[in-house]
Amino acid sequence: MANPYRSYLAIGESIDKKNYIIVTFFLHSEGQPFDRTAGGVAAESSVGTWTDVNLQGKTLWDKLHGKVFEADEKTGSVKIAYPLELFEPGNIPQLLSSIAGNIFGLLEISALRILDIDFPETFIKSFPGPFFGIEGIRKITGISNRPLIGSIIKPKLGLSHVEHMNAALDVFEAGVDLVKDDENLTSQSYNSFYNRVDEGTSQMKRSGFLGKGSEKIYAYNITASYDEMLKRAEYVVAKNGNCLMIDILTSGFAAVCGIRNKNFGKIIHAHRAMHAAFTRSKQYGISMLVIAKLARLSGVDSLHTGTIVGKMEGGKEEVLAIDNFLRGEWYGLKTVLPTASGGLHPGHVPDLVRLLGKDVLCNFGGGIHGHPDGSKAGAVAVVQAFDRGVRMHSSDGGGIWSNISTISFTTLLFVPFAGTPIIVTFFSLPNFCSSPRLTGRSKSWTVFLGEILH
Repeated sequence: MANPYRSYLAIGESIDKKNYIIVTFFLHSEGQPFDRTAGGVAAESSVGTWTDVNLQGKTLWDKLHGKVFEADEKTGSVKIAYPLELFEPGNIPQLLSSIAGNIFGLLEISALRILDIDFPETFIKSFPGPFFGIEGIRKITGISNRPLIGSIIKPKLGLSHVEHMNAALDVFEAGVDLVKDDENLTSQSYNSFYNRVDEGTSQMKRSGFLGKGSEKIYAYNITASYDEMLKRAEYVVAKNGNCLMIDILTSGFAAVCGIRNKNFGKIIHAHRAMHAAFTRSKQYGISMLVIAKLARLSGVDSLHTGTIVGKMEGGKEEVLAIDNFLRGEWYGLKTVLPTASGGLHPGHVPDLVRLLGKDVLCNFGGGIHGHPDGSKAGAVAVVQAFDRGVRMHSSDGGGIWSNISTISFTTLLFVPFAGTPIIVTFFSLPNFCSSPRLTGRSKSWTVFLGEILH
């Protein structure tokens, strides 16, 4: 019996991208010809199976089968075009059940990874996308000329709702723009969600941190069953909170879309907890770029994407590709604020600004709350580091940061100072002497001082 998988090969065929979702895979075949295995991926992720079936007439097959139009055994790259009619508009779970479903369990596959997905305009516009986006978040905070500064309360678990929110207030008072729950803080016995919202909104109102045009943002983690998520979101709305945090992968895209489709008018901050279980391997799984595209479709306003310089995996090329996509035009959908979070401290600020630019949220956990003089002092150190970066950017009418490739940074040096460790970052600034705004300059060098946080 002839194997039907090869009938899904359409190598070199011209594809009308308006009518297809195009998925780029990395594929390695075990014990079978590469092109046959590529055809098997197309078949099993569209309308086919391992044998011919009686009910599948040629008309149906012609209309709905996935087409392998590129396949390179040397690089492992395979591109499959899926007719739009295979997919329900506005339904990410159904999409993933097709293109990321049973194919990952095929015996003949030894490596399979979804590298990218290109969606046509009609499919993209079946989703509402972000409610606020970068511009909306900046309007809420009143901040337009620098990265947003965020903090995660540490320890992540164990504090009472009062202790937790007192720490949040400390860093807000020091100048931090956003504070968030950690990914595994939801509603434990010692810190219930509803008590935390009550305490947080009341403290922020008393301190003047909730108000149009210059608000601080607190991201309350509503992650739970969908019914409970909905209840928690409604409670934040009732208490005039301004941000809902969701662990989007553990909750599922259906839950995220469900919350977004309620149009609560609140920022949705997306944590990517669990992503590395299927994004980290270069041989198997789904790339973080694909997750970012699905998150933008589902309607989040900010998304964790990587730091390049912190403790989490994710190289420069990968993180910048994700961030640039989230900040770029996409058939009219609003943008998403990339979030750098994980192992950051003030000494990373020059690199964060140099690598990630202005439109980013930079989150500091231990890098604030590990300060020997307390959370407020840690937040002050971070805020001062960004303030120095902004002043550097604005000096000489447009800034030394505008030609950032000419600035080189040395290795960080740790030295004692008045009993407190500090970090010294040297960076070379050609023609720097003309800048009157910066202190501590010596010919073409300046010294940036900031407290090192353990």
